[in-house]
Amino acid sequence: MASLYIKDPEANAMADKVAALQGKTKTQAVKDALREVIDRLEPPRPRQSMTEWILEYRKKHPLPPPTGLKADKAFYDSLNDEDED
Repeated sequence: MASLYIKDPEANAMADKVAALQGKTKTQAVKDALREVIDRLEPPRPRQSMTEWILEYRKKHPLPPPTGLKADKAFYDSLNDEDED
């Protein structure tokens, strides 16, 4: 992997100092700093309400059609091999 080369001596010194203070490589320190700036400058994505999210999810993942079978106490008891009382 190529090393990070910064031509500007002041910028290079700042990158070295940030990396040393954070205990990271210069490359990682610069990446983290740039990520913070990008996060700060990008407009925030509007948050979707829970109701909208659920409706969208249900459209993408519809329930299977009804089978017509009864899911009563006897059915659930049969899943556990319980005898009828």
